[in-house]
Amino acid sequence: MINIIGITKEDKIEKNLSIQNVNFSNYKWFWVDFNQPTEEEITHLDKTFHFHPLAIEDCIHRLQRPKLDYYEDHTFFVTHIVREDERKLVKEELNFFVGENYIVTFHLLPALEVHHVWEKLSTQTKGGKWDPSYVFHQLLDNVVDNYFPVIYKIEDQLDNIEDNPGNESMNKLMDELFSIRHLLLQFGHTVNPMRDLLYRMLSSRHLKGITKRSAYFSDIYDHLLKLSDMVSSNRDVTADIRDNYLSLNAYQTNNVMKVLTIMTSIFAPLTFIAGIYGMNFEYMPELGWKYGYVFATGLMAIIGVSMFLWIKSKGWFR
Repeated sequence: MINIIGITKEDKIEKNLSIQNVNFSNYKWFWVDFNQPTEEEITHLDKTFHFHPLAIEDCIHRLQRPKLDYYEDHTFFVTHIVREDERKLVKEELNFFVGENYIVTFHLLPALEVHHVWEKLSTQTKGGKWDPSYVFHQLLDNVVDNYFPVIYKIEDQLDNIEDNPGNESMNKLMDELFSIRHLLLQFGHTVNPMRDLLYRMLSSRHLKGITKRSAYFSDIYDHLLKLSDMVSSNRDVTADIRDNYLSLNAYQTNNVMKVLTIMTSIFAPLTFIAGIYGMNFEYMPELGWKYGYVFATGLMAIIGVSMFLWIKSKGWFR
């Protein structure tokens, strides 16, 4: 589907224009949205707008890294929309062709960010402050703002792992933790390139519309810096939780080994005594002794108690 809004030279907004009949020269500026276009509709990128073949190729072959490319009469931008779906991060491209008097958006899946800005512009009676660079800012702002619910949800999941209100087993918590670390890694692969893209845009001398609204685009850049820091800090939190789990696991293992060592230390001499008198040699004087059994069991009891008291005095039971 191809949607078109045109702002006339009298600053009036015209909607529901058809790409087959529209005369773009009659408009001060216009916005064309390629929303889940068919193969035939995609050909208009070349036939109608004459965009660079490499930019058209980048639109069709997803997912490209967020970037910008300068061409003779337009600039091409690749950005990423992010959604979380059943503990998976779903990324989709939102591409822009921005010229002096137009903006063209291209996306192969529905984009709520585009729909929101489209409806916002459609309710206006006059163009007013709206122009291609302002539409571009509004779209980018919506894209980046929708990153925050994703990172906030991840932070809530980390809080649940730390608090463990459901008293889940450590193995299950570790599975969730490594799943979150993977989400953060994926999210960072979007946030950091988007941050670099905004930095390039603000540093560029070729983008006059962005330079004119640099304060607004700087605000988006600040949001991306914050998001990048949040991704990094949350990855540090997952590493701390993982290390604490490994330390706790090692501590518990050491306690088990300590108990087993104490039991072995106590029963080793008792086993030695029992082993000697269990060999059934014919000539063993103690076997014929009337008090031999009492003596042997008494000796083992004394040794066992002595070993226990000695180990306790060394602080092994603390």
